Amino acid sequence: MVPREIEDKAVKNLAQKLDLITNLLAFLVASDKSITEGARLLKMAGLDNHTIASVLNTTEGTVRVVTSNLRTRTGRRG
Repeated sequence: MVPREIEDKAVKNLAQKLDLITNLLAFLVASDKSITEGARLLKMAGLDNHTIASVLNTTEGTVRVVTSNLRTRTGRRG
């Protein structure tokens, strides 16, 4: 049986690696896009505002406004 401390450390290490992979993939998706387009794509991919802001080098508030505007526009069209 694996001691609880070692198991917790392994899970934390795995979570950090998954976060890194997520950030790298998000950066690749959004690297040649505007903040608006990048935020839209990353939000559709299911990323949270904090991660999107980090990838796009902007604030969470900016991401929130941009994605809110996109939802509003989509709602009016639909």
